[in-house]
Amino acid sequence: MSEEKILAACRLCPRRCGVNRYKRRGFCGADALAEVALATLHPWEEPCLVGEKGAWAVFFAHCSLRCVYCQNHEISQERDGVPVSVERLAQIFLAAEREGAATLDLVSPTHYLPQLLTALDMAKKDGLSLPVVYNSGGYEELASLDMLRGKIDIFLPDLKYREEASAAEYSGAADYFAVAAAALRRMVAITGEVEISPTGIMQKGVLVRHLVLPGHRHESMRLLDWLWSEFEGSIYLSLMRQYTPLYRAKEHPPLHRRLTTFEYESVVDHAAALGFTQCYVQEPSAASAEYVPLFDGRGVVLNM
Repeated sequence: MSEEKILAACRLCPRRCGVNRYKRRGFCGADALAEVALATLHPWEEPCLVGEKGAWAVFFAHCSLRCVYCQNHEISQERDGVPVSVERLAQIFLAAEREGAATLDLVSPTHYLPQLLTALDMAKKDGLSLPVVYNSGGYEELASLDMLRGKIDIFLPDLKYREEASAAEYSGAADYFAVAAAALRRMVAITGEVEISPTGIMQKGVLVRHLVLPGHRHESMRLLDWLWSEFEGSIYLSLMRQYTPLYRAKEHPPLHRRLTTFEYESVVDHAAALGFTQCYVQEPSAASAEYVPLFDGRGVVLNM
């Protein structure tokens, strides 16, 4: 299906709002032009994605989730990015090669899928050869994932919640787990098992991120139980300790506070007990607003 037909009745994400994005914005907040807030070398992704210099992270504006604690709320919920043509988007992607990045990291890209696929084709014809990472919230439509076959090398999804109540209150998506579980199965089917280069850079596969939330360690453990029962060692896992009470988190106890060492380490211990060996963990210093990028248009606006 052409980009025009897709965007004229948009059902790219599980919201399936059907909006004509040439006339108005969808549930996610996006219209027909891709909007990018920042493109930069990003050293704070998982080690297998960053290498020596970092991943070339392209941060797209807007989002189909409504996470009350989103660290990127400035661009996911509150303001627009810089509108770019597919030709300019392809140039932004190609900059990853010039900057010596280990991977091309597309952050929150779902609602711009037709545009980025066209831009990826253009960039690859002009020499883009890096592994392409699809970095998303895990809330994905299966038909959209199928469009990524042969285009994306690595899926980097969040797996946020096991319980409908948590998903409904914190992200406005009670169906999150059912949708994300099906999406994860499809992602693994598309990429197969993880492959790592001799230099330690991921070439293909699925790396699942889970942000441990305060007051929800048992929910985290149930998620890990499900992940192990479904995939065992065929995926990589990243257990994130970086929760910081940002945006509207203080309105939703227990998200108003930081994660405790006990909460995080009990989840890490549970992962180890299940058998996860390819699992990234974080130090306490990861929980800081200082790691939130400055979304100032760098790498997007020419001559900036």
